[in-house]
Amino acid sequence: MRALNAQDPGELGGHRLLARLGAGGMGVVYLARTADGTLVALKVIRAEYAADRAFRERFRREARLARGFTCRWLVPVTDADAEAREPWLATEFVPGPSLAEAVDGHGPLPPAVVTALGARLAEALTEVHDAGLVHRDVKPGNVLLALDGPRLIDFGIARSPGVTALTEPGVIVGTPGYLAPEQVRTGGEAVPASDLFALGCVLAYALTGQRPFGLGDPAAVLYRTVHEEPDVPDLDRLPLPLRTAITGCLAKDPAGRPTATELAHSLRDVDRTATSPDQQASPVHHILSHKQATPAQEFMSTPGPPADWLPSAVLRLVADRSARALDPPPRQSGPAAPLEPTVVDEGRAPSRRRILAIGGSAVTVLAASGTGTAIILANRRKAAQGGAVQSLPAHVIGFQAALTGDQKDVGLAQERGVRLAVAAHNARKDIRFRLALTTYDDRGEAGRAKEGARKLLAEPSLCAVIGPTTVAAARAAVPRYGEALTPVLLVSADYDALGLSAATERTLCVTTAPSRYRTLPVLAYLTRVREVERTAVVQDQATAGMAETALTLRETPPGEGTATVHPVASGTDGFGPAVAAALATHPEAVVYAGTSPTRAADCARALATAGFTGPRVTFESVMRPAFLAAAGEAAEGWVFEAPYSEPQSSDSKAARDFTAAHRDRYGVLPARWAAEAYDAVGLIAAALDALGGGADIAPGQVAERLFKLTYAGVAKPIRFNQDITQGLRPENTSFLYQAKDGKFRFLGRYDQVT
Repeated sequence: MRALNAQDPGELGGHRLLARLGAGGMGVVYLARTADGTLVALKVIRAEYAADRAFRERFRREARLARGFTCRWLVPVTDADAEAREPWLATEFVPGPSLAEAVDGHGPLPPAVVTALGARLAEALTEVHDAGLVHRDVKPGNVLLALDGPRLIDFGIARSPGVTALTEPGVIVGTPGYLAPEQVRTGGEAVPASDLFALGCVLAYALTGQRPFGLGDPAAVLYRTVHEEPDVPDLDRLPLPLRTAITGCLAKDPAGRPTATELAHSLRDVDRTATSPDQQASPVHHILSHKQATPAQEFMSTPGPPADWLPSAVLRLVADRSARALDPPPRQSGPAAPLEPTVVDEGRAPSRRRILAIGGSAVTVLAASGTGTAIILANRRKAAQGGAVQSLPAHVIGFQAALTGDQKDVGLAQERGVRLAVAAHNARKDIRFRLALTTYDDRGEAGRAKEGARKLLAEPSLCAVIGPTTVAAARAAVPRYGEALTPVLLVSADYDALGLSAATERTLCVTTAPSRYRTLPVLAYLTRVREVERTAVVQDQATAGMAETALTLRETPPGEGTATVHPVASGTDGFGPAVAAALATHPEAVVYAGTSPTRAADCARALATAGFTGPRVTFESVMRPAFLAAAGEAAEGWVFEAPYSEPQSSDSKAARDFTAAHRDRYGVLPARWAAEAYDAVGLIAAALDALGGGADIAPGQVAERLFKLTYAGVAKPIRFNQDITQGLRPENTSFLYQAKDGKFRFLGRYDQVT
């Protein structure tokens, strides 16, 4: 819940607006109060969508049909105006958490509760389908857990079967992992049976805490959905009716699935007393089992569950959100006047000559005492000369990183890049908005990362977040930003290690190529620069995650030639036998497929002893001082791929200017990842600029716009796939380094190395 800003209306259609609940590309959702004091969630559709006649007609029809819903487990539409310039609709306000929040935070639910949950959601879908609608996005995030039972929400994409969708042809609308096979095959066309497939996935997730078709790359999830059987642990231990219901819903053929009515009846008829001891392990069940007749059993025999059917931690969430709804944050005032600076930020202030945008008003970025919020202070030279000082909207960028602890180096480097970028933007003469910065030190820890996300999301005017910088912190924080429809830009954390899906986390913007593409620069270097046709790959099995890399090199060898793979077992100390076997194939180049600097040094020494002097290539995780120290002279000439640049060694003007500004401000050359973080700010600013720069831009709009941009950064070009993955296009986004004279020398972007 966020405070209303100065541009939000105070009243709409007889509803008093109290706070912002969320915002996205389609519109803004407000917490509002009716004339009789009832709290509602009021969604306002942006005017650009309302200008589409087909959209307005669909909105009018769906609002009319939804107002007729009587099922208790659907969030009812209480009021709507389809004729307003910006159409809106109001629904019952439900302060409870989503099923996703409950399961992720407190563990799976026991079978009895899931059975009851499934029965209620099936009842909800029965009414939706009877009205001639298809929900199209049944997932844990769209199931709210209220004190009196679940609620199915978010009909923003519900539509009548056969009615033209307001999406581009072939675009799949929905969430991978909950999309039915027929939606994948037909490019998104959904039928009522598609909702039942999604419900089966939801029930499996509620029982196990796992998605039945896994996580990871969206394309892989969709492939598994179409071609593989679902993975539901301990399925055979479930009560037969629940097991039958889930397997029936997950049938590949829509005709083989039950209807919503059939599912509701079958689950309501489940034996109300069947609960085995081994189903009582979850925290939820311990809370439920303290009564002689469990709340889950009462849930199945009464119109709704008792108030204690939820675990205590979830009940606390409901209580907290209910309390916040009764005491919403006060409306923000208009933009504050600039303040006179009293404290200077760390490092030397940049000279006017070194501000990247030449000719703009000089600015200083100050860390506000005790908050970490950066205050942008414009100089008053123009006012002193009699000119008017223009009041511009300010957009806040959050920066979350490990700024202390043993993983702080990357975080501190990125923070410097971010601060320089904010200063550079605000120094320009032609800007339509200013940027402000607020930071949070999560130390790279998951627990602090969640708290950091909570604090940053409470920041007024927050438009996007950069970070976190570690995998553990990113894994914990990214879903929180996704729930708030706030874009989060990962600059350095490896997407492949997160176990998250960009298709599910729709606001996750990854600006670095995932590790699965680490072979691209290696293949390009050996093919185009060294022109090799025979390659030997020494695969170090002592380090995880490189088997796929070795396989890729073998199946798509450099120069379209041949590649052989020579494994070294994890318990093996010496690389001599593997190197001998590799050299017996007469390779022109050798690749070490591993992540250990010291074991890579063993490989390097073995190759040097054998007299091999051809190209020797490996990966960024090896590029550490420990490799140089352990390999000694054998390190000379080794080439490394890396996802980060070294702007001080680049020939581009943008890189030279960035390096000079960094040195002027901080007295040192940029460290790894500083330029990439600088570019992340530039990407956000470009999205804001494309949206007009106004104060009413919602974070969800920024997220949507980011993926449509092509941005020429200091470090590399940034552009994204225009498909469901929204992934960074990996071509020409990685770099090459070489060990020379006891140092790692920057060779350049891999496509530019000659």
